[in-house]
Amino acid sequence: MAGKALRDSCTVAFQCFSNYMIKYKQTARMNAAVRAVVRMGIYVGAKVYFVHEGYQGMVDGGDNIKEATWESVSSMLQMGGTVIGSARCKDFRTREGRLKAAHNLVQRGITNLCVIGGDGSLTGANLFREEWSGLLAELVQQGLIDEEASQKYSALHIVGMVGSIDNDFCGTDMTIGTDSALHRIIEVVDAIMTTAQSHQRTFVLEVMGRHCGYLALVSALACGADWVLIPEMPPEDGWEEKMCQKLSATRSRGSRLNIIIVAEGAIDRHGKAITSSIVKDVSTECLKGESKNLECFITGVTAMLFCVCSQASRMGVEAVLALLETTANTAACVVSLCGNQSVRLPLMECVQMNNTYMFVCTCRSFENNLKTYKLLAHRKPESDNFNVAVLNVGAPAAGMNAAVRSAVRVGISEGHKMFAVSDGFEGFYKGQIKEIKWADVGGWTGQGGSLLGTKRTLPAKHIDKIAEQMRKYNINALLMIGGFEALECLLQLCEARSSYEEFCVPLCMLPATISNNVPGTDLSIGADTALNAIVETCDRIKQSASGTKRRVFIIETMGGYCGYLASVGGLAAGADAAYIFEEPFDIRDLQSNVEHLTEKMKTGIQRGLVLRNENSNENYTTDFIYQLYSEEGRGVFDCRKNVLGHMQQGGAPSPFDRNFGTKIAAKAMQWITKKLNESYRKGRVFANTEDSACLLGMRRRAMVFQPVVQLKDETDFVHRIPKEQWWLKLRPLMKILAKYKTSYDISDSGQLEHVVLRRPKESEAMAAI
Repeated sequence: MAGKALRDSCTVAFQCFSNYMIKYKQTARMNAAVRAVVRMGIYVGAKVYFVHEGYQGMVDGGDNIKEATWESVSSMLQMGGTVIGSARCKDFRTREGRLKAAHNLVQRGITNLCVIGGDGSLTGANLFREEWSGLLAELVQQGLIDEEASQKYSALHIVGMVGSIDNDFCGTDMTIGTDSALHRIIEVVDAIMTTAQSHQRTFVLEVMGRHCGYLALVSALACGADWVLIPEMPPEDGWEEKMCQKLSATRSRGSRLNIIIVAEGAIDRHGKAITSSIVKDVSTECLKGESKNLECFITGVTAMLFCVCSQASRMGVEAVLALLETTANTAACVVSLCGNQSVRLPLMECVQMNNTYMFVCTCRSFENNLKTYKLLAHRKPESDNFNVAVLNVGAPAAGMNAAVRSAVRVGISEGHKMFAVSDGFEGFYKGQIKEIKWADVGGWTGQGGSLLGTKRTLPAKHIDKIAEQMRKYNINALLMIGGFEALECLLQLCEARSSYEEFCVPLCMLPATISNNVPGTDLSIGADTALNAIVETCDRIKQSASGTKRRVFIIETMGGYCGYLASVGGLAAGADAAYIFEEPFDIRDLQSNVEHLTEKMKTGIQRGLVLRNENSNENYTTDFIYQLYSEEGRGVFDCRKNVLGHMQQGGAPSPFDRNFGTKIAAKAMQWITKKLNESYRKGRVFANTEDSACLLGMRRRAMVFQPVVQLKDETDFVHRIPKEQWWLKLRPLMKILAKYKTSYDISDSGQLEHVVLRRPKESEAMAAI
């Protein structure tokens, strides 16, 4: 397809650099990016080289630059750090060093570089590109290369991927490694919660972030921290007293612990550092109790799903596609993800933006996180503008509780009286409704399952009793959090509006299901946690075969008729095949997969992985596939099978699901407030238009409210899935990385855009920090 230009002209080198301008860090998930670049490069017919030890390896040459093979990146997907090394390099800062690097590349015919690093590494790469023609001329002068080589390799193309746990690079929502770093922070916070509660302690946690407070801010959102200090928003004078008031107020409401998170670069308005030790001393004096000071080390962690699939693997492939399309006049670019969309940004625009503004994380994602934290951080005076009920519907999903907490607290902040409905619509018609206060949802963010209780009961059979409860409690708006059942419930309530005015109120639904099968949204609350559980289990299962004979594992995932878990989990875990309902298969496909695995095993691969969605085919069951692979692979490999079951629903929510649930619920409550004010007339709320009953979902890069009646045409109600699903475009990528010969649709690849920086307003400075 688009691979001809690269295939005909050049080879590709892959480099992994630390940022030599700042403290050295290894970033989780560099290996996933390495694997994707290598295999995609080989797929399009290019030679791919590893450059070990970053720029130092490029300057030194020799064995530091080695050709990569398909097998050389096997079994590295889930490893943290970088297996090809990364190092600072003083030599590359000099022209003499760059001249040596150019000579080493030309000797191997390398004119394409894919670089992972921070702004220093990427700036160095761009300088190298700008000097390339002059460096070649100098090499010709010195007789190190001839004129023919100079002409043949006259242009150097650069594509960058940002590897930084700090998420401190403009133009991307999240850099490679950030999500894995957040997992480590949340693991630490969850671990100390019980100790803090038992002994009524305050824990002060210092996390990385010299110039960017992203890790501190998002982890504060994800764990419900009482206070956060970040470099972007220096607190006003007297912050110590305000913090103590907040901590004391929390304790007075019955809380037995306080969590304070401090970014390592936190400063006050006068530029004085605010360290965790200072905060610890202040809190100890304030509460007259014991405070503990922890420093969170978050580099080199094992990768989490979001970093593996949604970032590193997709960005690695996007980097190769970007190199395919470069010309001699194409500027160096950075590939990144914004929302759920791949984008390409001019490298130097991003770097200059970072250098222009001292604190660089004032991007859209950071700003949204900051606004949400402010809404949730401080309790507001209670009032009774409107009554809003919140309930969970359908199967439990990790992150539901974070969404409920956010909805309750934002609702109270908006002046509403909040009601909690237990056990979904079954509890609704039975009258299991009670007011829920600010303090009632404390500590809910990190809890798995559904603390409110949830059932699959639909409202249609009990519509009279539900309408009666709406009148009894004077419910002015409903917020439903759930999966496909919640969508059906919302549609049924809309249909009942013609007969019951009680349902002529703002109605909103938040998608929360591990299956990710709700139309109108690309992602659902709970899906990331389920995928992490799948990938972690697959890693352990594959590890169980280490040192044994060749083995293939058949894994069954949940999801109903939706193949999201099997497909995306397969991509993240490095599966050889994933069988799903949306992509019909027959016995010939199964036989082809067995033959493909057999050939791979003969090349030295020790383990294979096959995923199957639970409802992918009623005849080709997990047992059937297991028996087929066992028989056809006899003498080459043996088989094992595993049904993951409900473990995919359990466990504490991932940082992504906590953050996603928190932000989406806050946005939903603000929408409900707006609709309530618009529809309040003559002492009552009356809303029966299409846009007063909406689903709030993530579409590509934005959160979008969509009238639920308009989603009916997009839905396959028989199989409970959307008619179009974005992740199906990722399936060819999984096959390519598993060494299948297939085509890859580049119509959805990233397009070059420009960086837009939104600086926070002064009025937003320190409402909650």
